[in-house]
Amino acid sequence: MASTEVREAHVADALAASSPTEEKLDEKYDDVKVDDKEIEEELDLYVPLKMDPNIPYEPNPLTARAVVVGIVLGALVNASNLYLGLKTGFTFSANIFGSIFGYGIVKLLSKHCHNWPILGGSFGPQENSIIQAAATGSGGIAGIFVAGIPAIYRLQAIEGTPQENFGPLITITLVCSFFGLFFVTPLRKFFIIRVARELKLLFPTPTAVALTIRSMHAGAAGAQEAISKLKALALAFTAALIQRVASYYAIGILYDWHPFTWIHIWSKGTSWALNIESYGWFWEWTPAFIGSGILIGMNAAISLFAGAIIAWAIIAPTLVHYGECIGKQLYPDDPYWDSLYTFSSLSNLGHETPSPRYWLLWPGVLIMVATSIAELLVQYKVLAHAGKATWKAMCSGLNDLKIKLTGKPSAYLAAQANKYADDPNMVADSARPEDQVPMWQWMLGLVASIVVAIIVFEYQWGMNPGLTILACLLGFLFSFLAIQIGAVTDQTPLTAASKASQLVFGAATSGKGYSIKAAQRINLVAGGLASGAADVGNALTSDFRTGFLLGTPPNKQWYAQSMGTLISVFLAPGLFVLFSTAYPCILSGGDEHCPFGVPSVAAWAAVAQAVTDPNVSIPWTSGIFSIVMAIVCVGQVVVRHFYLVGKREWVRDYLPNWGAIALSFVLPNPVFTTASLFGALVAFAWRKWKLSSFELYGYAVAAGFIAGEGLGGVVGAILQIAGVSGDVLGTNVGCPANEC
Repeated sequence: MASTEVREAHVADALAASSPTEEKLDEKYDDVKVDDKEIEEELDLYVPLKMDPNIPYEPNPLTARAVVVGIVLGALVNASNLYLGLKTGFTFSANIFGSIFGYGIVKLLSKHCHNWPILGGSFGPQENSIIQAAATGSGGIAGIFVAGIPAIYRLQAIEGTPQENFGPLITITLVCSFFGLFFVTPLRKFFIIRVARELKLLFPTPTAVALTIRSMHAGAAGAQEAISKLKALALAFTAALIQRVASYYAIGILYDWHPFTWIHIWSKGTSWALNIESYGWFWEWTPAFIGSGILIGMNAAISLFAGAIIAWAIIAPTLVHYGECIGKQLYPDDPYWDSLYTFSSLSNLGHETPSPRYWLLWPGVLIMVATSIAELLVQYKVLAHAGKATWKAMCSGLNDLKIKLTGKPSAYLAAQANKYADDPNMVADSARPEDQVPMWQWMLGLVASIVVAIIVFEYQWGMNPGLTILACLLGFLFSFLAIQIGAVTDQTPLTAASKASQLVFGAATSGKGYSIKAAQRINLVAGGLASGAADVGNALTSDFRTGFLLGTPPNKQWYAQSMGTLISVFLAPGLFVLFSTAYPCILSGGDEHCPFGVPSVAAWAAVAQAVTDPNVSIPWTSGIFSIVMAIVCVGQVVVRHFYLVGKREWVRDYLPNWGAIALSFVLPNPVFTTASLFGALVAFAWRKWKLSSFELYGYAVAAGFIAGEGLGGVVGAILQIAGVSGDVLGTNVGCPANEC
């Protein structure tokens, strides 16, 4: 799943979730309706798409209305991601939400304000791609605020509150965002033009986004389809927003259902029912994760639920039974509720027997890391070719620089650079030279961002320049790998990136005289820089791919995403301050009834403690189990890639998704997995009942559910600060011990 910790459940375009391969994308778009006439065409997904010939020429798709609309829609997703990320560890992309909602808004403006100089004018697919690029920019960088940054406060590795540290929060966001944006810019040509066809870098999600945008602009039929998608998305968004806000005032009725608590009450004190309740087995009407289930499909949803069964119905009770782990009584002084425990505490590590959640954290993390690395290594041909192509690209650039400086080429560098000219698989770049991002812009920005990073991390976070440069190098490396793997599998290994960076910095600070708190602070901010920059870089490359297919000038996309990113630099820290003010338990971690599970925060904090604090260790049994499971997962990757090919390839659809299983180990309870399974079952039945209806409405509904609940969470935080929230004016009837 797409989460801060795992991107497998990345909310992509509607079609990306169901069409992750080139063959399926081809099959889905063999017939494209243009002005109600079906035109048979063979899709080549490595060249720009053929567009409806009736679409007016777009001389400058970078319009003020597109950027503003994209930024506003991305801001909604950013707010949604802060809520959902703190609650569950998941964050979602703004591309489908921005594409569909942006189409509806700008189409309305172009129709009713056609004589207005800024709001009016024709609207085409390239401008639509600008909307989603701006939305991606302003909707991004939430990841560091649902993981590493709150973990610093949880470990008390920084003084003050987020409000008092608002300046440093803005500067670290600025560095993470723009460093990733600048260093990945020149990689567009490499990944999308030079090696895409040869290495089959399809980029499933951004490709499907482009196909959706094209279909919405394909004449009258496309416009009608787009309006239908828009209505479905708007209705789902509104319903989810209203449901989430209303549920704060009757949470045990409208949001959380606790059947085992009800059994306990009805039977006048049945302890076995509370025992099941204690392991987190209750139902939650969460539109976001029902929507997530619609997107991810049956295999991932079943794997998630199976992981929850293994973790919270088998392993955790067994560990508690044999005394390997313990739970904490929530109401020891209340004889009616004294059988209610929590088994997900991560407090007081190293000083008492750990909870099952801490024990499960390590196999969850190692499975995700091992699987990501294995998926990377089986693409060794991609890596080898990438290394050669990178070397040749460097030679080409150095040779050009030598010619400019001395007027003479280098024979050796020219020979290496000329190897590109003989590559028959290189895709022709539709963008003109004047449409490329000027080298001086990204080069100057890159140097400036590194200099600012050194200053910011030295004086605000206590990290010396050497460690800052190491974090920048890791960010570049992780971005390069994440783009390659994501282009092939649609899964970006940011889990491996974040945990690997934490391990590297654990070693880098060991024995260097740092206090435990200083080492933990450096570990977390450095990991945030590396994984955050990789995330932004991957998002920009994905946007470049969408723009390439639609013929959008890359410099226009770059400017749009840069403007959106600038907004997110202030928006994401502001939203973090809002949530941490409304719910202080996000940072303290001491409240077992906190409405935010913060699984990513807990995971980052636990890893930081394990690599910096000698009193915190990994349980021996957990370590052995983690290693065994990692070997099993790596073995499956190898078998799937090398053995399950040709006639045996159909078996791949039935293999467990170990990334999803591992995610269930990391989550604090199984409630989100059950909601995702419910959503996947709804999608499965919907497809069987009427496939055309599902393809038209299904993914738009899912995107609306996700964004709607997220924004409802923002409204809830505002109500909490205002003193009119559900815990003041609402009821907790139906909740365990009258608390949810």
